[in-house]
Amino acid sequence: MTGTNLAGAALEVAQKRETQGLNHTLGVHFTKVEPGLVEAEMPITPALLQPFGFLHGGATIALLESVASAGGELACDLETEQPFGVEVTIRHKKSGREGDVARGVAKLAERKPSSKAGYKLYWDVAAYDGDGDVISDGVIVVKVVPKDYLAQKLAERGQA
Repeated sequence: MTGTNLAGAALEVAQKRETQGLNHTLGVHFTKVEPGLVEAEMPITPALLQPFGFLHGGATIALLESVASAGGELACDLETEQPFGVEVTIRHKKSGREGDVARGVAKLAERKPSSKAGYKLYWDVAAYDGDGDVISDGVIVVKVVPKDYLAQKLAERGQA
C-alpha cells in the first residue's frame, strides 16, 4: 500500500484485496478506489509471461476482474448484499512486456435491475501499458444479490 492516498472504505477494499489471494500473488496495487472508478497497477514480472515472453492474457484478465470486483464491492452494502462477478468479455489488442507495469481501469457504465433479484453493474474495463496503449479492454458484469435472497435459495436447496 506504499504511496496510496486512499482512505475509509476505499482503503479497506484495497488493503483486503492487496494482502491476500490472487491480487497479492500478482502484485496488484490499487491506486484509485472511488464510487464508479477503480484503478490498479500490476508489475509485469517473469512469472506473468506466457512462453513467448509476453504478458499472459489471463493475468491481464485477472487485473481487470480485480478492479471491476473492487468497484462492485464499493458500490454495494456488504451488510445486506453480496457482489459476484458473473460475466467477462475481454479483447486482447497488444501485449505487455517484462519490466513494464500494466494499469487496469474500471469505470461503471450502467446499473440494471436483475431479472430475479438484486442488480447488475456493467463495468467498462481497460488495461494499459507504460506508454498508455490499450493492452486489453472490454466489459465485466458484477451481479449484486441481497443476502436474504441467497439465504432463501440455500434453504430451498437444503444447504442452510
